[in-house]
Amino acid sequence: MSPVHADVTLLRRPVPIGTTQGTLALDLAPLLDPPSDTGGGAALHGDVVSIDVLVRRQLEAWSRRYAQAVVEIVNGDRPASQLVRWTAPRVHEELTRRAQIVARAGVHQAGLGRGRRPVVRPAVQNVRTCFISPAVAEVSVHVRYGARSRALAARFEHLNQRWVCTALEFA
Repeated sequence: MSPVHADVTLLRRPVPIGTTQGTLALDLAPLLDPPSDTGGGAALHGDVVSIDVLVRRQLEAWSRRYAQAVVEIVNGDRPASQLVRWTAPRVHEELTRRAQIVARAGVHQAGLGRGRRPVVRPAVQNVRTCFISPAVAEVSVHVRYGARSRALAARFEHLNQRWVCTALEFA
């Protein structure tokens, strides 16, 4: 018996291979020049507006202390009432709730410490700020818990002559 040969119809016609093959043409040559800074550090820091270096440094130092207090509150080492002046009511309620949940899981009372047993203390490692406007900044924080890392994101608004945390996210 001879094999049966059938006519094969191609569903797609062959397309010549182009240099980009239907994707975006990207210039992959490395950029060797340093980034340009044309307005008070906005290009280097990712700011939407230009900010004075002194204002940036003050907010970074202040937000580092604020973030350290936040992680200590959540850990149960400090009462949430210590940040009420610098925290929007909705954020303060969420922070208090989070501290109570962690306290229940760790069998201690929120804000009263965790007893004498050895514990790992959280430590803020790094803070990055991005100014949305002269009175609004978003901050990302790297926190170390022993061998583990966590992240915080916060939004600060300059209200009544002080920075107030109006949003706070844990990751």
